[in-house]
Amino acid sequence: MEVRTNETISVTDIQRRAKEIFERIESGEQDKFVVLRNNEITAVLLPANHYEALMDELEDLRIDILAAERLASFDPASAIAHADMLARFGVDDARLEQ
Repeated sequence: MEVRTNETISVTDIQRRAKEIFERIESGEQDKFVVLRNNEITAVLLPANHYEALMDELEDLRIDILAAERLASFDPASAIAHADMLARFGVDDARLEQ
């Protein structure tokens, strides 16, 4: 992981300056902090919205991979017509419009 020195912070610094660190993250002044313990990366501190965006993107990528795998193994001969699928599950057009 490539880390800039202005992004690193020790666990001890977090304990001593937690309020300042969280204010910098919340305000957007600091994009992230890479947390070091015994000079080893142990965590990354991100704003919650950045973390949520990363998780959303990861889920989107997982869905893309699944879709690509399904398309690669799709057999058009085994496809079922929409009307046949509705009939199989006992759904009529009136119920779909609800």
